[in-house]
Amino acid sequence: SALFVFVVDPYFFNAERAEKMPHRLQYMLDALAVLEREIARRGSRLWFIRGRSVDVIPRLAHAAEASEVLAMRWTEPFGRERDRQVAEQLQVPLVLHEGETLLPPGSIRSLGGRPYSVYSHFRRRFLDRYSHEPTLPAPSFLDRSPLPEGFDVTRCPTLSDFGLTANGMLQPGGEPHARQRLDLFLDQMVQQYGTGRNDLGRERTSRLSADIKFGTLSIREIWNRVRTCDAPHEDKSTFLSELVWREFNYSTLWDHPEILRRPFKPTWNDFPWRWDPDSWRAWMTGTTGYPVVDAAARQLLQTGFVHNRARMISASFLTKHLQIDFRRGESHYLRWLVDGDWAQNTMGWQWAAGCGADAQPWFRIFNPITQGRKFDPDGSYVRRWVPELEGLETRYIHAPWEAPPEALEWAGVKLGETYPHPVVDHATARKDFLATAKAYLNPQTPTSGAGTFAASAVGSAGGFRATSQPA
Repeated sequence: SALFVFVVDPYFFNAERAEKMPHRLQYMLDALAVLEREIARRGSRLWFIRGRSVDVIPRLAHAAEASEVLAMRWTEPFGRERDRQVAEQLQVPLVLHEGETLLPPGSIRSLGGRPYSVYSHFRRRFLDRYSHEPTLPAPSFLDRSPLPEGFDVTRCPTLSDFGLTANGMLQPGGEPHARQRLDLFLDQMVQQYGTGRNDLGRERTSRLSADIKFGTLSIREIWNRVRTCDAPHEDKSTFLSELVWREFNYSTLWDHPEILRRPFKPTWNDFPWRWDPDSWRAWMTGTTGYPVVDAAARQLLQTGFVHNRARMISASFLTKHLQIDFRRGESHYLRWLVDGDWAQNTMGWQWAAGCGADAQPWFRIFNPITQGRKFDPDGSYVRRWVPELEGLETRYIHAPWEAPPEALEWAGVKLGETYPHPVVDHATARKDFLATAKAYLNPQTPTSGAGTFAASAVGSAGGFRATSQPA
């Protein structure tokens, strides 16, 4: 027999904390409500108990005379410390299962026993180690055990408990919705994932990042179903590589928990980031005057999700064009993302800034105009999220200031009134950042650079990239 328990810890479940992660909380509460119903349908009950995890679990295990306590491992430093304290107080084993990752974080090592800091090397070692473990079916019946007395039992929390109202534009949480997303991806999208994942204006990504982050779908099941589905090898391999990026990010956080506070590369610790409240506000609210950057900002605030390509463009703009500390963008994204995940988010932002593990070269600066024209060629992404530009001709949609007066008038666009002028000039900002970075980092002047933003393993499946997310 077993007791199924969710601890409503006041550290997380309070109005102040909820206001700092409203979209993640909505998804989580959706998923909890579904889980409660599914456990009840199988004959048992999910108990919601108020209190601190480090107090409730050891006391409950003792009162219930449990033989062991089972939980999913959490890579984030706070979770690791929580698990350590719980295990220390238990008189029975704490058995941690790998729910976040395919392999235990920290288990992939070089031949010399060191953590990898280069993704390609990590990927080769990971593929050598991972054996495509099967997934087990959910049980059809669960025993129901009585809860010992003396515990503060409550119901499943709701958004209204924290003074929040539901956002109807968020993707719903819970296993049934997650399975629908996976089935749709396998049926219609994975076949063109290699190229389609960068298409901003169309749904070509898995959107599984939040499902992976919260465990409403098993990461092993996703891996196995993609690996064995009827799709071109190149497309499947591209998606699975995104999942390996996700493993790499978790592994890096496991070995370097300090990256949640400072750059992975110590040489960046004192980088002379600038602070301009007006530019910061424009970037957050989607009023920079660069349509694709503004579309990403508004998509985030309204839906709790940003397409991975748009995340890359937006992060590059904040850190390179505006020279604002990547940690500000990281914190803003973590607040509003449904799939907000510490490892994926910080690694994605550090990748974009150039200071992370296996990051893109610092001298690579995305041009938001050419990026928009390449990955949103018909302007559908911009038109959806920046509706004041909806009537503008496609050839001007990514650079409205280039449109002649008659084109602006026909589209009902008044620069500086209905849509802002650019907060910076791209060429000037690019030159300024390169000069600043070169003076600080003092490397030999590079001539070219390459790299891709793969922090969201499942951007569809997580990141910055997602998750959790591939693009």
